[in-house]
Amino acid sequence: MEYYSFNKYLRDTFGDKVYKISINAGFTCPNRDGTLGTRGCIFCSRGGSGDFAESSKLSVTEQIENGKNRVNKKIKSGKYIAYFQAFTNTYAPIEILKQKFFEAINHKDIVALSIATRPDCLPNEVIELINELNKIKPVFVELGLQTTNEKSAKYIRRGYNLSVYDDAVKKLKSIGVNIVTHVIIGLPNETKEDMLNTVKYVCDIGTDGIKLQLLHVLKNTDLADEYEQGNFEVLSMEEYLDIIKSCIDIIPKNVVIHRLTGDGAKKDLIAPLWSADKKRVLNAINKL
Repeated sequence: MEYYSFNKYLRDTFGDKVYKISINAGFTCPNRDGTLGTRGCIFCSRGGSGDFAESSKLSVTEQIENGKNRVNKKIKSGKYIAYFQAFTNTYAPIEILKQKFFEAINHKDIVALSIATRPDCLPNEVIELINELNKIKPVFVELGLQTTNEKSAKYIRRGYNLSVYDDAVKKLKSIGVNIVTHVIIGLPNETKEDMLNTVKYVCDIGTDGIKLQLLHVLKNTDLADEYEQGNFEVLSMEEYLDIIKSCIDIIPKNVVIHRLTGDGAKKDLIAPLWSADKKRVLNAINKL
């Protein structure tokens, strides 16, 4: 069960170990500001999936320096990726996006940008900006798809149809940026076949990388209410391992696997509790 890990990809590309610094640029999301809704996706934490990012009150440069200081004993290469993680990072006026992204990409220790966003938040002016950035240093655009099952997409309040993802991939392909697609494993009422269909779809359409994220039930989310009402069960570790193995079997060897599990902030994690021991989970996956 071999696969192309993100760690290996970074070493192949940059010649050394590279660390991602999570940045909170202070953006919001159309699923929170009233454009599509106000409660976010059903699983999304209060931090907009950026719970490990720095404070948005700090400048981008300050966040990068803080991130470096946290890991400088572990990272000898001095190479970092600025990861705009929290909320939707192309959902702001273009001048603000330019200021934030150029501040990050021009930092001497930053070797690449990673921008997490929604496929429905990539207007042409943003595509042009990403194209400009990608000519300076490599850019990864991370798209939160989660599932190709339209019934599941409505349940999680994703807020856009699958065709919107298809169009986003086409636009990003046209400018040659690296596309990473987020997929959630274990969404309520999805079968193993549903999950594998999603993985196969994103690989067939041409994603360069994939993040396989175990569904976490976190405090203060609508998903937590659903779980506590007994409306669904989370995956056991054995079930998750079985699905991950099947995913790796169908992911082409040229598609980089950025993540095989995921972190939920332990103070907020309701279920599955076995996922809190990430080292144990990764060791189990490696044993496969």
